[in-house]
Amino acid sequence: MTEGNFVDYVKMYVTSGNGGKGSSHLHREKFIEKGGPDGGDGGRGGHVIIKGNSNLWTLLHLKFKKHIKAGHGDHGGSSRSFGADGEDAYVEVPLGTVVRDTESNEIIFEITENGEEKIIAKGGKGGLGNWHFRTATNQTPRYSQPGIPLEERHITLELKVLADVGLVGFPNAGKSTLLSVITSAKPKIADYEFTTLKPNLGIVQYRDFQTFVVADIPGIIEGAAEGRGLGHYFLRHIERNSILLFLIPADAVDIKKQYDILLDELRRYNPEMLDKERIIAISKCDMLDDELKAELKKELDNELPIPYLFISSVAQQGLTELKDTLWKMLNH
Repeated sequence: MTEGNFVDYVKMYVTSGNGGKGSSHLHREKFIEKGGPDGGDGGRGGHVIIKGNSNLWTLLHLKFKKHIKAGHGDHGGSSRSFGADGEDAYVEVPLGTVVRDTESNEIIFEITENGEEKIIAKGGKGGLGNWHFRTATNQTPRYSQPGIPLEERHITLELKVLADVGLVGFPNAGKSTLLSVITSAKPKIADYEFTTLKPNLGIVQYRDFQTFVVADIPGIIEGAAEGRGLGHYFLRHIERNSILLFLIPADAVDIKKQYDILLDELRRYNPEMLDKERIIAISKCDMLDDELKAELKKELDNELPIPYLFISSVAQQGLTELKDTLWKMLNH
């Protein structure tokens, strides 16, 4: 998926349908001049329904659909005939989509399952026909109910990527390169900060045709939790990953310190992030000779509180071991 096609934030205006009004018809036919009331009910207005679709990965298809409108219910007719219900309008979204009220920014609901349907704007109820209002004392009521009017609201759709593994690291740590090597994804790669401006998803082909999904998320920087840099724009994508893979280059001045900073950003954004399983991959290890690697290992064994391994995306070192470790973590 190219970066331009990844749309994860869409605002739209939705309106359901009006309910049809009930009929106040009185029965008339040959030889029956004054028949009783026989007005039918109005039809229900169409709902606007948000529906989960596991084949979608982005909100791109909704980028230019700013107004979604459901059909109006038909009015009731004579001979107690009911008006037809208005047509429902469906908005299909990828799994992991959060629906917010644009004005209050409150979360209304989330869609996490394929085929899951939730009504975002309810169609107006159809009005009752005069047939319902006949009584012993008023046998020919000439009134009926109007339909209930439509609902309208401004909503924001936000996608939180549903991936098994989220790559966390500073800009330029080699996340895009790793993703391009272990999956068939083709992220933009260059030697400057913030090459990745939108999350890249890649599917890792594991043994026996099994797969898992890795998301490369734009590089984190100190202060991201306060919205600095790309801030919250990408931090929300990490919330749904079950494993966090911290990528820290072997030439970092202090590997433990970098890990602590990354972890602190996640904690300040959402403390629940720290409940996820974590592993560190020390990237660019082809720059280290055996002696340096042994020295670094000795140092890290004392310092790092979680498992780590050495990899090099360019030299293809340690990648099978990394896939095996991630697979075990996902399936233990």
